[in-house]
Amino acid sequence: MKVFGTISRGVRTPIIKEGDDLAKIVCDSVLNAVKKEKVDLNDRDVIAITEAVVGISQGNYATIDQIAKDVNSKFGDETVGLVFPILSRNRFSMLLKGIAKGVKKLIIQLSYPSDEVGNSLVDLETFYESNINPYSDVFTGDEFNAKFNYPVHTFTGINYIDLFKEYGGKNTEIILSNDPKTILNYTKNVICADIHTRNRTQKIIKNAGGEKVLTLCDIMNKSIDGSGYNSKYGLLGSNKSTEDKVKLFPENGQELVDKVQKMIFEQTGKKLEIMVYGDGAFKDPVGGIWELADPIVSPAYTSGLVGTPNELKLKFLSDNKFRDLRGEELMLAMKNEIKNKSKNLKGSMETQGTTPRRYIDLLGSLADLTSGSGDKGTPVVLIQNYFSNYAED
Repeated sequence: MKVFGTISRGVRTPIIKEGDDLAKIVCDSVLNAVKKEKVDLNDRDVIAITEAVVGISQGNYATIDQIAKDVNSKFGDETVGLVFPILSRNRFSMLLKGIAKGVKKLIIQLSYPSDEVGNSLVDLETFYESNINPYSDVFTGDEFNAKFNYPVHTFTGINYIDLFKEYGGKNTEIILSNDPKTILNYTKNVICADIHTRNRTQKIIKNAGGEKVLTLCDIMNKSIDGSGYNSKYGLLGSNKSTEDKVKLFPENGQELVDKVQKMIFEQTGKKLEIMVYGDGAFKDPVGGIWELADPIVSPAYTSGLVGTPNELKLKFLSDNKFRDLRGEELMLAMKNEIKNKSKNLKGSMETQGTTPRRYIDLLGSLADLTSGSGDKGTPVVLIQNYFSNYAED
């Protein structure tokens, strides 16, 4: 029996810049690493590439002015509502500056006590003691600050109401309400800035009388004056690059993953699975923040990563069906059970407690945790034995 299960290794690469041949860099980095560390590659090993370096190599950037021009082309010289943006300097500061620059006046509607991904405007215990009804109560930014004695974010120490007012400029007004329809008291022209609930928010506002109601997917979904773009997700998944530019979510990552898979096979004879990954969809237990600011975990992956796990819960079998077995007898019984399991275990008692998520989301979380977001220098992750199980020798 194999003594190691899933192994995840961060692979160091050169610093990747715009125009670099990323497929070659990934292949060379992985093959050099496994040769140096005496690691054997196997069919169905996974190479995961962070979306950041994909966007960088593609030159998929947009400036504040380009964002402003696109917004203005879609709304003209109108007052525009911006509903439910996330409270992130990295994710939203440049977008906010660009959107505000493209409109006559901007009304920002924040959700409270936290944004969609868990960034809190106010400590939750303090909020719960306030007797505020979050389903109906509406505040101006000044009223909210006064109510909670100028609250600041737990980790950053920043008051995001004031910060967003500063980013938006003098023609920006901030309100707080969890009802999307509130924005219609100020304007019929709206950008839904939430990520995973954007379609629901857009539908609610349109049904309530919104006239021009877009999502962030509709901004920078085509090139503006030679800019980058993302045809499917627009500004969603973007990150601050410089003080006047953002890096957009990568466009056409499928071409990259297919190319890397082909190059690895030509050089090793092994068919690896390749994916691009962004945020891993896990939650910080202290700050309550979800690592889920990208629209999806994986925007591109090879066909072998389609599907979800079909696994037995060994603990359940050990405590129930095989409760009277121990040692080698238990091991052999468990192996036999795994080898003869149904191809579709969905709903069976033996799967209770297994994780009903897609392979790409599970692998993306593992890769995101492995690579980190700072100075590890490992934008590529090699994952091995992920598809093996206890029954394999």
